[in-house]
Amino acid sequence: MKYSIDKKEQYVIFTPQEEKLDSLLAPVLKSELLTIHAEGFENLVLDLSEVKYVDSSGLSALLVGDREFGKNGGVFIISGVQDHVMKLLKISMLDKKLNLVSSLEEASEAIFMHAIESGEEEEEEEEG
Repeated sequence: MKYSIDKKEQYVIFTPQEEKLDSLLAPVLKSELLTIHAEGFENLVLDLSEVKYVDSSGLSALLVGDREFGKNGGVFIISGVQDHVMKLLKISMLDKKLNLVSSLEEASEAIFMHAIESGEEEEEEEEG
């Protein structure tokens, strides 16, 4: 699987450079997501702008990413979803569960907002 990784201060952008995210590539994606999380990154943006097709194993990889990065208060955001992939996400109702944005700029803003919101929650817990 070809991909690029861009590590920012608060998050990582992972971009599969493949047209299909299917049963051949989904296990590789899962393992890469788990590795990035294990390296201590809490927030990840999965840029699917080059992915035109996803099957059920690809959807499973997205859910693994969502679960892993959400575990410790992090956030998993999917950016640049193509029309065909979005249809599948809607049919499977994953568009309600997954954090989907249309651009990397929106993803960056969402991570920033998530950090502010979780910081406020921590302050309230300390006061209470």
